[in-house]
Amino acid sequence: MEPVDHDRLFKELITTFFAEFMDLFLPDAAPYLDRDSFVFLDKEVFTDVTSGEKHEADIIVRAKFKETEAFFLIHVENQAKAQGEFGRRMFRYFARLHEKYALPIYPVVVFSYDLPRRREPDRYRITLPGRSVLDFRYRVIQLNRLPWRGFLRQSNPVASALMARMKFAARDRPRVKLECLRLLATLRLDPARTQLISGFVDTYLRLNTTEMMRYQRGLAGLEVQEQEDVMVLTTSWKEEGIQQGIQQGIAEGLQQGEANIVLRLLHRKFGPSAFATGLGAEIRSLDSSQLEALSDALLDFTHLSQLTTWLTENAS
Repeated sequence: MEPVDHDRLFKELITTFFAEFMDLFLPDAAPYLDRDSFVFLDKEVFTDVTSGEKHEADIIVRAKFKETEAFFLIHVENQAKAQGEFGRRMFRYFARLHEKYALPIYPVVVFSYDLPRRREPDRYRITLPGRSVLDFRYRVIQLNRLPWRGFLRQSNPVASALMARMKFAARDRPRVKLECLRLLATLRLDPARTQLISGFVDTYLRLNTTEMMRYQRGLAGLEVQEQEDVMVLTTSWKEEGIQQGIQQGIAEGLQQGEANIVLRLLHRKFGPSAFATGLGAEIRSLDSSQLEALSDALLDFTHLSQLTTWLTENAS
């Protein structure tokens, strides 16, 4: 499996949903922004001559204060792994951006790694005996210290993505993925932005065989309309099994999960009579592609005889 390009994923997410990012994590600053004024500046490359290293600032946005002509910069840095003296690096970015643009700067860092979970500092200080020379502060969003359940009711696309990187127990991975997609389905975004978020969630919550079974059980427990909405989003669950070399186990588990969903839809549409003639067993014997075709067809059925006809014509 190729390594994850964390910086690219986070940059795509935050730049696409920048206003929503501000609403979710910086609600004290968001009301003062003129949302029509956002301009994403070209990447800034900073060379550290002492170490010979180059660093790029992740996201720099020029924004205007609402109802004024005053501009400022918002600098958002994603940090995908723990690093010592990170505060000093943030200060260097701040100093060089301020020197170049001569504008106020709002510095923000998103710590997006899993471990460690110690609280990261939000300042860089220089002190001398009897004197504080520098006290530089920046906003910290440390995802691995934010309980994911606190964002379940946030009608915000950034929440639907970043719950996948928040604090949760390993046993909750299937539930977290399901809730990320469930929230995403309620937002009714356009296909491109929906795919961006569902792809983000899939990248960070790839499920193994056992987890996929639990995910399917959770999906089957949703209301029928919610099941349908989430299933539209989950175009990658078959790919996950292939990539992890567990095709057979996944396929069998998914087939049973799909069959359960189709049976629930039929029960809702026709009541217990849908299974009085042994049709339930016949439906469970269908393969995954047949179940997918049946789930589309049954939406147009108005009588149980149409189901019998469909099975006669399409079941092998």
